[in-house]
Amino acid sequence: MAGRKAAAKPEQTALVIDEATYNASMTPTPRVPLAPATPHASESAADSATESATDSATESADRAGELGMAAPVWIDRLRQWATELGFAALGVSDVDLSEAGPGLDQWLAQGCHGEMEYMARHREARTEPARLVPGTIRAVMVALDYAPDDPAWLERAWSTLADHERAYVSRYALGRDYHKVVRARLASLATRLQDEIGAFGWRAFCDSAPVMEVELARRAGLGWRGKHTLLLARNGGSMRFIGTLYTDLPLPLDAPVDEHCGRCTACLAACPTRAIVAPYRLDARRCIAYLTIELKGAIPIEFREAIGNRIYGCDDCQLACPWNKYAALASLPDFAARQRLDEVTLVELFAWNQAQFDSRFEGSAIRRIGHERWLRNIAVALGNAPSSDEVIAALRSREHDALPMVAEHVAWALARHGQTIRNERKT
Repeated sequence: MAGRKAAAKPEQTALVIDEATYNASMTPTPRVPLAPATPHASESAADSATESATDSATESADRAGELGMAAPVWIDRLRQWATELGFAALGVSDVDLSEAGPGLDQWLAQGCHGEMEYMARHREARTEPARLVPGTIRAVMVALDYAPDDPAWLERAWSTLADHERAYVSRYALGRDYHKVVRARLASLATRLQDEIGAFGWRAFCDSAPVMEVELARRAGLGWRGKHTLLLARNGGSMRFIGTLYTDLPLPLDAPVDEHCGRCTACLAACPTRAIVAPYRLDARRCIAYLTIELKGAIPIEFREAIGNRIYGCDDCQLACPWNKYAALASLPDFAARQRLDEVTLVELFAWNQAQFDSRFEGSAIRRIGHERWLRNIAVALGNAPSSDEVIAALRSREHDALPMVAEHVAWALARHGQTIRNERKT
């Protein structure tokens, strides 16, 4: 983050999403008047979009000239409106990310992105925002707190991790799908400004497109990059979603803030799988968030025991971070726990069928991994749970599951309890 060269650290986040959602997000938002273009566009289409974007940028420059000294006033109003929408902070960054490219290239070359091939496929769009949305010259960055609305949330999180009969779901995924919540509020923010100054180009993102959110947020003064690679703020820790509004408005820039990690390495020591291989460097292939969300196939056996009862994501590096003692609690009810996910048992969740999974996770980010990966993850956690008749019975109920990946993870879990697979009964 601030005080360190971005080129030395690739852009990454522990909040990973599935590729289908990622690719779907490349579709231009209907509200946005900027010229639509994606990394998949043909050269002729891209040329046409660039010409259109150039006209849009010229119009924006003319508008900025008309606003003149009033530009800072509009920033103040944006911050006020952002607060009213529930955002904890707002800042503006330029979009020259050339210094971040070499670090990203090195990370990709080392294969640290695992199966996330889209990280490499959209590399240019990631480091050159105008390739994704032609005409973009600024990024309005916002932060939205999501720590559970409970003063004892940290203690409760550690308590759940220590109770291997219960399921641990990353705190960001307990409630509504944050992608939708943040993007909708960003759209409201852009629309409100548009109502005041007239039409301008914009497009909203939240962890769903090739956008270097942490680096842009750092440049916008929202915080610094922690050694766990996530954004940190003195008044909010890292339990925050980051939203991005690409725009063709030449708004005044904010300055980065100093970093305050010092000699602390608590996040590195806390990682169960040692995925933070060095300060500011994450190997996603070892990260529990990647293994339980992004990985489509079998979870490598070497990591299964370390996963413990974490069935969707992992927060250990954040829970251990001293700055999260000061994390602001969620201001929106959207992120309150649903389906008792902050206290439910593994056995209970393992009993959900496909229909129950789909209906109960309607509007949740968890639904994207699908029922098969959900069962895979819980099977591993049950293998790490204390042996009991209830746990063994739950595993036995799926020892001959029709999904081979689930059956394999169940067999591993049963073996952990000294059990073997029984012959399937003939009917």
